[in-house]
Amino acid sequence: MKPRDLQTATLSYREFINGRHLRVPPFQRSYAWTVESWDDLWNDLMDVRLDSADRHFMGPIVLRYDGDEWGTIIDGQQRVATLSVLTLAVIDKLGRLADAGVDTERNGERARRLRDRYVGQMDHATLIESSRLRLSAADDGFYQDELVQLRPPVMLGSMPPSNARLWDCFCFFKGRLDEGKYAEDGEAIARIVSDTVALGLFFLVVTVSDELDAYTVFETLNARGVPLTTAYLLRNAIFQRVRVPARRDILERRWVAILDAVGAERFADFLRYHLLCEQAGVHKVRVYRMVHERLTDSQASFELLNALLPRAELFAALEDPAHELWGQCPQARTHVRELALLPARQSMPLLFAAWERFPADDFERVLNLVTVITVRALVCGRNGNTQEAAYAEVAREVLSGKLAEPRAVFNGLRTIYVDDDTFENAFAWYAVQGRRNLLKYLLGKLEADAGGIDLGEAPGAGSIEHILPQNPAGDWSEAFTPQQVNRAIDRLGNATLLEPAVNRRLGGAPYPEKCQAYLDSAFALTRQIPDAAPDEWTFDDLASRQRRMAKRAVQVWRSDFA
Repeated sequence: MKPRDLQTATLSYREFINGRHLRVPPFQRSYAWTVESWDDLWNDLMDVRLDSADRHFMGPIVLRYDGDEWGTIIDGQQRVATLSVLTLAVIDKLGRLADAGVDTERNGERARRLRDRYVGQMDHATLIESSRLRLSAADDGFYQDELVQLRPPVMLGSMPPSNARLWDCFCFFKGRLDEGKYAEDGEAIARIVSDTVALGLFFLVVTVSDELDAYTVFETLNARGVPLTTAYLLRNAIFQRVRVPARRDILERRWVAILDAVGAERFADFLRYHLLCEQAGVHKVRVYRMVHERLTDSQASFELLNALLPRAELFAALEDPAHELWGQCPQARTHVRELALLPARQSMPLLFAAWERFPADDFERVLNLVTVITVRALVCGRNGNTQEAAYAEVAREVLSGKLAEPRAVFNGLRTIYVDDDTFENAFAWYAVQGRRNLLKYLLGKLEADAGGIDLGEAPGAGSIEHILPQNPAGDWSEAFTPQQVNRAIDRLGNATLLEPAVNRRLGGAPYPEKCQAYLDSAFALTRQIPDAAPDEWTFDDLASRQRRMAKRAVQVWRSDFA
């Protein structure tokens, strides 16, 4: 494909990726997406999967062709890279199922077909998997040599940040695929890529042959950093209905304030949470259509922006513990800092409602309740869509005055509050893959409860120490079989907090040497390790420690109203 002039087409992901060779300019920005964006993408895919008639617009992609078969991605590299990593996670999952004897032949064939169509092919001479996608200079080596080969990184702790984000992305989707119905259903897993991604995601693909034209298109589509998203489309719909210049100026000021607070890339989410305060079943792929139908005249445009403006400030503040809004509710800062580490955005409608209807002390109690519910649901692998529906329903009842205090809110959320026994049992087996901030948060809360250092007050005091090293060697092979190593590395019971300098010094040291350092640590839970396992660290020791941690966790993450 070697276009001479600018061409545009709306293509499904399958049509876009089919047969193309794509590269990111060597010195373009490295991979930057984080868990929030991965979670958004996953939830969008689940929405599309539940309604096969839905199509999700992923925005524009700008390509330049320079006379060879390779297309250069001027805009869209983050989305393309993430979908490629998701595909690799699906292929990895199918391969693991095949290796475990689960429908071996079919799952192996599914993995091969997905790789051939959406990633690349194996070189039959070197037996090395190739990719038709080349990332930036900072990321391509890791992408080709580790991710495409489905090989865990050797030096995880010293990876460049963008490489670490790529690996965390792979681990995030790997974790989602290991949950619930996907655990052993190879066909359902394969369909996430072959049906939901390939046929349910659409792009506006702009291809040009001249570099200047490519960047002109890029700047046009991204004026003020705003891609062609729900925000762009809705702005046009709003202002089309207002003819008087003075009124348009007022609307423009309010629109800019909302967008500055929320960010264009997250506006569709914000708008959907706003709509969920009014009605159930608002899917992201239908947000623009729903609002467009409401904008019957200029008065409707004013009413919409007047309602969005105060919620936009709260939306921004709920991701920033230092936001000036918390001057009115300083005790909320700790909970906001914690919620930033958790997949808690589905609670946003309830937080809108509680902020508007409750005094500051009661709002803080609702924040704490959301934190507790989120941690329990996360550890137990509960479905985020179910939580969102419950939060939205309770939000509407708070706004109507039916629920007037935090205890009533808790009673309304009982269906998504995981009971103590279920939470304790799940926590005793919980493993954290890739999400170091989440792991540090969990360990820090347990440590504070044990009477040790409070990381909320001294966030730089501790670093994560893996008792069984992430790359064990030497004497460690006597205590753990290779199968046990794979099951133990990411278990919460294998992690503890340690002073950063001591952690760096220990590295992969033998257990007796580590044990002495643990005895001298300022962290209470770390000092307890040698008492429970004085001579060696085994899989049974790990499991026993995590069961003790689970009992403590039930008390740490428990609602005042339970």
